[in-house]
Amino acid sequence: MKTPLRRSPGPTLQHGVVLMVALIVLIAMTLAGLALWRAVDAGNVIAGNLAFKQSATMSADRGLQAALVWLDNNRNALNDNNPSRGYFANTLTTEPDWYSNAIWSNAVDLGTDAAGNRVQYLIHRLCRTTGAYNGEDGTGQPNSCSTSLSKAPVTNATLGSSLQIGAAVYQSSPSVYYRITARVLGPRSTVSIVQATVMVPV
Repeated sequence: MKTPLRRSPGPTLQHGVVLMVALIVLIAMTLAGLALWRAVDAGNVIAGNLAFKQSATMSADRGLQAALVWLDNNRNALNDNNPSRGYFANTLTTEPDWYSNAIWSNAVDLGTDAAGNRVQYLIHRLCRTTGAYNGEDGTGQPNSCSTSLSKAPVTNATLGSSLQIGAAVYQSSPSVYYRITARVLGPRSTVSIVQATVMVPV
């Protein structure tokens, strides 16, 4: 009886499954690398923008200080507007858009500092109209200003009533409130608006 001959197994056919899996893993790793690169890049941009914003806000102090020095040196000339010095003897009737360039046409420009921040400021006296703090306007209406001193005794006055517009008649020369608004234009189109309220004796 003859024994059947066995054929030796030939080379198995390759279907490329491992190659496809490797390509898919490679594509996934590439996408993950790109996502990580974009996340790091975005983080750096955000950190840089925050640094520029902080620098601009800190530079606003230079505008506030310059405005306060000007007010202190010009106490006898604060009843009338002085647009060339960014000063207005009456408060704004409506709050403007401080980010609009139109409101800053009369601002005092202090120039650009070493950090590349351009500082400007405006001053508004917290009074209804121009003229003396205890005077009248052209129509005979009494001026009303936000001041630090009221004629009413403390026992008859609500706490803080002497600090509002329209407070009582004053018994002596008070300190009048002024609002200083500083704008800083920095690198990367950074804009920072800072306001401070100060008192200046009449």
